[in-house]
Amino acid sequence: WTHNMIEESEIINQPYSGQLTERIYDNDNAWNSQSWTWVKFIDHDSTEWCGQFRGFPRQVAISKTSNVVLVLTSDYLFQLNRVNGDLTKLENQPGYHNLTVSPNGEFIVADYYHVTKIVNDIDIKQNIESPIEMDMITFKAWTNSKLEFTCDEFLNWDRHLTMEYNCETNKIEIKNAT
Repeated sequence: WTHNMIEESEIINQPYSGQLTERIYDNDNAWNSQSWTWVKFIDHDSTEWCGQFRGFPRQVAISKTSNVVLVLTSDYLFQLNRVNGDLTKLENQPGYHNLTVSPNGEFIVADYYHVTKIVNDIDIKQNIESPIEMDMITFKAWTNSKLEFTCDEFLNWDRHLTMEYNCETNKIEIKNAT
């Protein structure tokens, strides 16, 4: 099993048998769901292959600066080595619903209430302070160094906000509120 630097990734439907070379990423655990996530990877030499990950699909992101690939499912946060596709770490029942990578190569994750930065490794996390208590966080898109996301104010669910996280200042600000 040899690879040549993962360049691209996308969550796909289960491929036809034999359509792509497949590699299974699983962890023996009584709490595992019956769901699976399939991710198509494209290597530097344009080779396409598929990873099968335990859990319902959420998101996948690649950091070219730290040479790490993160795959988020309902069951696990998988950390892969981008150079060879090997599983290096996993986090059980992560609770995250959002995963993205900043332009400077840092991973940003969120559960419903908090935005967290992952610094090169899923064991190294930094909570990002917010001006309000948040609920129902949903990542939208990056514009240069700013990640736009929406949320509701915790315990004030009629207040819907658009927020911005700036990866250069590491700060969250309210963009607008309704």
